[in-house]
Amino acid sequence: MVPYTIPHSVNRRKGGPHNTPIQRLCFCDTISVNNEWVFMDKRSLLFLACVTLTFMGVHYWFDSPSQPAVQSKPATVLSSAPLFVDASPAVVPPSGETFYVLENQYQQLVFSSRGGSLAEINLPYANTLVKEIDIDREILRDSPINAHFPLRPHYVLEGGTRVLKEQGVLGGYYPLLRRSILNGDGSFKSFVPPQYYALSTGEGDNFRVARFEKNLISFEGMSGGKRITKTYSIPEERNGPYCFQLDVQVDGEGLWIHSGVPDVELVSGSYSPLLKFQATVKNSLEVETIDLPKKGAPVQVATINPNWISNNNGFLGVIIDPLSQVAKGYQVAQVDGTVLPTRLSLIDPRYQPYAAASYPGYVTSLPLQSGTYRIFAGPFDDALLKELDALYEDPIKHYNPDYASAQSIQGWFSFISQPFAKFLFFLMQVFYAVTHSWAFSIILLTIALKVMMYPLNGWSIRSTAKMQELAPRIKAIQERHKKDPRKSQTEVMMLYKEAGVNPLMGCLPVFLQMPFLIGMFYLLKSSFPLRGAVFIPGWIDDLAAPDVVFSWGQPFWLIGNEFHLLPILMGVSMFLQQKMTSKLPKTGPLDDSQKQQKMMGNMMSVLFTVMFYNFPSGLNIYFMLSTLLGIGQQVWMTKKISAKA
Repeated sequence: MVPYTIPHSVNRRKGGPHNTPIQRLCFCDTISVNNEWVFMDKRSLLFLACVTLTFMGVHYWFDSPSQPAVQSKPATVLSSAPLFVDASPAVVPPSGETFYVLENQYQQLVFSSRGGSLAEINLPYANTLVKEIDIDREILRDSPINAHFPLRPHYVLEGGTRVLKEQGVLGGYYPLLRRSILNGDGSFKSFVPPQYYALSTGEGDNFRVARFEKNLISFEGMSGGKRITKTYSIPEERNGPYCFQLDVQVDGEGLWIHSGVPDVELVSGSYSPLLKFQATVKNSLEVETIDLPKKGAPVQVATINPNWISNNNGFLGVIIDPLSQVAKGYQVAQVDGTVLPTRLSLIDPRYQPYAAASYPGYVTSLPLQSGTYRIFAGPFDDALLKELDALYEDPIKHYNPDYASAQSIQGWFSFISQPFAKFLFFLMQVFYAVTHSWAFSIILLTIALKVMMYPLNGWSIRSTAKMQELAPRIKAIQERHKKDPRKSQTEVMMLYKEAGVNPLMGCLPVFLQMPFLIGMFYLLKSSFPLRGAVFIPGWIDDLAAPDVVFSWGQPFWLIGNEFHLLPILMGVSMFLQQKMTSKLPKTGPLDDSQKQQKMMGNMMSVLFTVMFYNFPSGLNIYFMLSTLLGIGQQVWMTKKISAKA
């Protein structure tokens, strides 16, 4: 990062007019005005403080949950009983519901007799892309009754015989869909109505199991007055990871098939669901993002023929891909968080850091028709989705599902950052292939980016050095023409021309680097491979989440209930940068402009520490290392320039 510096020898002319018109303002290396070089007065500092507070407010309004984001340390002791007393009244679910399980190395599919739909889709941690994170360990420790997979009694096939299992496995899975929540005594605190199950088609009438085999289950029943047969299978040939197949026979039209409601994932401390669809427009494939629906009636669009529709919680999700024929229209709806509470509401219920009302769910739907559907339910990992695209591609029919486009770099400046983020992600994958560590990949990527930006940073440093060399002469001109600002400005501009200096050149390199910096920012915030990636066990256990040194009970605004060390180290590195690269005198009193320069450097260090406090550890590692490398380049080039002089 390029330090923000102001030449100490250039001062505001005391006693001069205060209405000097500003010609240009560049807060990168210097602050320039038309008639003289000035430093910020008290009004400028007040304005900066207001801008800072406004920026922080906007950041936490749009990029953070309404409650403090809290992630816990890994649990080391597993309790045999809940560590909290839940006094919630019991909810009685409808009777007559039976569950059946099909499972492979990628998915545990839990089917319900209600509507012949999927009540749970659980993704195992062992030997898969999905990794256990602190939230999983916290729920396993504090509420083990809700950490069984499946959650309720269910049937499995063992040796060709249907066997009833009274309890699921404790831990070891990620619940992709929102599930019912149990009280400590086993009663229901909340339950998911069958119409919100994945691949449901109605209110959830009881279906009959027609077939139940190793990798296949078939349901028959009535929904919305229409007879439906649903056959789920996990093909053994040409079937990609996290995919299964649904064959539907329906008598009539007018029903919808729903995605279910993915549970909440926090991306940089915020809830970032993403809904998309792909459609053929004028003989070309286009992928569009769907605006998140508001509370109320479902939003239905009848003018689009989606090839597939995606419901992504930020890291994982569901894609419904009709293979037989494309029906007209799609539908999206919001589900109140109090109706379907997220599993995060189980964490620390005394202080409710994740209040259920703050996390609504979202459902995507396609018109139900007879035919075959391919269902993807798993992580939105770039390499995985591209693998599926290659597997299902049919060059003869010019067909490629393009599931990789269901993910995207999110953010206000994504239209600028996305191409750069993709390039940087490619480099990070190359480094991972060498190191087999995402943390070291981030470190190598930071070094590579600094090497690429070396000429631009050097340009900025040399420009700053030239401005500092001219500072005494500029000050002398301003002192000599105190009563004639126009002549002062004319002589200063002639001095610039004579020395071959342009004050704006110190800012230009920073603007040229911005697309890369923004791309790196969003890349390290939302890349799935960083989720659950461990760097230093017990401290940095998840590169996609903040590091945790220790935690406490009562959460506080902004910092929650955890102490994060990396953002503080990053702030210290920024403080050292401005300290080492500034030209303030080591001894003697400072004048007003020098005091303001020192204050600005300190304020920037504090501001960035606060901004990055709840950001992922991978992002903090990048900014801290980038700052340290910037210090090294600044010191080395400054010595080189001084030796030449």
